Amino acid sequence: MTACGGGGAGAAPTGGKAAPPAQSTPPQTSRPPQAQADPVQRVLSKLSVEEKVGQLFMPVLYGTAPDTVSGENQARYAAQTPAKVIAKYHLGGVILFPQNVKSTSQVVGLTNGLQRSAKKVPLLVGTDQENGLVSRMSALMTPFPGAATIGATKQPALSRAVAKATGEELRALGVNLDFAPVADVNVNPRNPVIGRRAFGDDPERVATMVAAAVKGFADAKVAATAKHFPGHGDTAVDSHTGLPVIKHTKAEWERIDAPPFKAAIEAGVDAVMSAHLVFPKLDPSGDPATLSKPILTGLLREKLGFDGVISTDALNMGGVRKKYNDGEISVRAVLAGADLLLMPNDLPKAYQAVLAAVKSGRISAQRLDQSVTRLLKLKQAKGLLTEAPVASAEEAAGVLRSSEHRKLAAKVARAAR
Repeated sequence: MTACGGGGAGAAPTGGKAAPPAQSTPPQTSRPPQAQADPVQRVLSKLSVEEKVGQLFMPVLYGTAPDTVSGENQARYAAQTPAKVIAKYHLGGVILFPQNVKSTSQVVGLTNGLQRSAKKVPLLVGTDQENGLVSRMSALMTPFPGAATIGATKQPALSRAVAKATGEELRALGVNLDFAPVADVNVNPRNPVIGRRAFGDDPERVATMVAAAVKGFADAKVAATAKHFPGHGDTAVDSHTGLPVIKHTKAEWERIDAPPFKAAIEAGVDAVMSAHLVFPKLDPSGDPATLSKPILTGLLREKLGFDGVISTDALNMGGVRKKYNDGEISVRAVLAGADLLLMPNDLPKAYQAVLAAVKSGRISAQRLDQSVTRLLKLKQAKGLLTEAPVASAEEAAGVLRSSEHRKLAAKVARAAR
């Protein structure tokens, strides 16, 4: 989430090898050849501890341009403009909401300007474009049907096609990460937060649709995020305001909740988002999954073998703020296994708490490097490690709501009947 600078002292000149040192000069200690050859490790080695900590955070910023002066930014971050917030906290990413969106040219100008504000490593620019009920960029993008409608078609090819088209439109706007698809299995009719955001109530069908969507986003070169692990489908409580408890046994989790996440991982999903819910049979501590090492590290990493980016759900939600303060929440999320800290309620407090935990050794330097390395690998995979792509308003105008995409939306609606 931060970009790599050019070669520092001792770097070989472009296009040739450095001359060998004179006999009287003591030999210089150099990095192992493997580290020199690995672009991710090369970027990592150039980041300070403060910059590494900043790479973990993805807040929402206020304004429609990088230099928009906002009282909201000043009050929340003690910096007036989005560009200054990025510089102050060495941010690795930002997330866009409808308040950041006015027009195609404006969003392109915003994302390009935000990328210019990240001096060392390009940003992950994310949004929640699930289509249907949760569509943050709906003012500009093709109104594709949501997951429930796509699931009703029983055609994975349509799930892949919609994800690809969605990714193409996001990429044209300068957005490179989508917090989609929803991998929850909606088995509770009273569920107030998932419902039609899910592909359905059958684990195998949902798994097939999720895997297809992951491949579609990959086709568009946009990062996909399966959410909300370990499964948010069987609850009647909204984790935005309360703390749901899922009472499934381990066997029920394996049968109901796990298949879509397993399928997403097998399909190569870039990120998995945690859920702010308690799952006593997976972790009896009473902590939500976002803060649970047995769930994020033991289950997701070790049992399911996922080594991509683990993102928290928004850390300003009520479900994760019941037991701990805003600084402690971010520290515990990292210790649990999270890499990307999404929308902390108090960014200054969260940033300082994680930095202090690293400096005290509570979060080891190795643990910090693991998360930053995963984030940098994701950027590398999407062509963002050392140079941010520049979006074009003219090109975006030809992609957004194109006739091809509108025809696809209509085709899905017909197939779901």
